[in-house]
Amino acid sequence: MSQAAEPGLAGRSHGHGEAHGEHHPHGTQGTFRSYVTGFVLSVILTAIPFWLVMGDVLDDTRLTGIVIMGFAAVQIVVHMIYFLHMNTKSEGGWTFLALLFTLILVVITLVGSIWVMYHLDQNMMPMPPHEALQKP
Repeated sequence: MSQAAEPGLAGRSHGHGEAHGEHHPHGTQGTFRSYVTGFVLSVILTAIPFWLVMGDVLDDTRLTGIVIMGFAAVQIVVHMIYFLHMNTKSEGGWTFLALLFTLILVVITLVGSIWVMYHLDQNMMPMPPHEALQKP
């Protein structure tokens, strides 16, 4: 028997947390406008670092790298908000907690890797230039 044939089933929940025909209020599902906004912001946040590098706008390469990483971090946030629809209220805050846990693990991994590589480089035995050019 179909739902339309059974009386009283037309407005029941379909297992997705809302009754048939209800609209998601500003949170869990994006609208066309939010997707376009996210896309435009992503294009801008990609074009500016491209321009910085190709136009050699900043003379210092280290400063350019830091600025590009800043734009990358902002772009990650834009993607999470506009495309992944993550916020502190979705799914009772569990997605935000999972994101924080993931960020902590990524930071520990990156900082630990850089720390190990730096100390390996500092503690390597120096090799005279003429020995480095000789093949064994």
